[in-house]
Amino acid sequence: MRIGAHVRDEGDPIGFGEKLGADVIQMFVVDPQSWDKPQPHPKAAEILASPIDVVVHSSYQINVASLNNRLRMPSRNAVAQQAKAAAELGAFGLVVHGGHVRSDAEIDTGIDNWRKLFERQQDKGGFAVPILIENTAGGNHAMARHFDSIAQLWDAVGDHGAGFCLDTCHAWAGGEELVGVVERIKAITGRIDLVHLNSSRDEFDSGADRHANFADGTIDPQLLAEVCRTAGAPVILETPVDGVADDLAYLRESLG
Repeated sequence: MRIGAHVRDEGDPIGFGEKLGADVIQMFVVDPQSWDKPQPHPKAAEILASPIDVVVHSSYQINVASLNNRLRMPSRNAVAQQAKAAAELGAFGLVVHGGHVRSDAEIDTGIDNWRKLFERQQDKGGFAVPILIENTAGGNHAMARHFDSIAQLWDAVGDHGAGFCLDTCHAWAGGEELVGVVERIKAITGRIDLVHLNSSRDEFDSGADRHANFADGTIDPQLLAEVCRTAGAPVILETPVDGVADDLAYLRESLG
């Protein structure tokens, strides 16, 4: 089982991973709050040569479900550009949040926009790395907060090679029980390609996306370890940096 964390030093991602003793790291290829086009990473050769696996998280403003052309079209372009940049670093996937629409009446169109993302890219030869759709914590009109919504989404994109990233904080805050969560989501998607293993600062079904270290959060650490044990996928910690080493040590001890 390969376990690691999200990189806090974008200038030296492998150095961060080595210092932490990580098997896998997650990183951005652009400022996560920007629409910037990715530029070649100055340490690409080192990243490619390292035995540490890499996955890339897309920028946060991407929302391919949106009915607003001024948001959806740049989002499609950003996914393709960041997937290409991820491939250039040897990454095994690009994590993209499920996104949201503005009302229940728009949900079907939002799902269709996800399908079109894959279909239109297929005409261009496909994405450079697999797209891993991540469940989200909040929003009343989210594509991937509740598992019944994820089931609708997967009916549209599952045959197009979409992967899935399970975030434990997001599931908990989104109102989905973590007991048996691996079996439940695999029954929908048939797969878990990556786990974001995070505790939550907030209570169950809060809708708040605020990660916590295992010792400080509202989720039983033993339950988090069980998700890690049963998912059969690489695990990334996105917990606060001051406690991430302790979280990693707890996991390794729990998993034996």
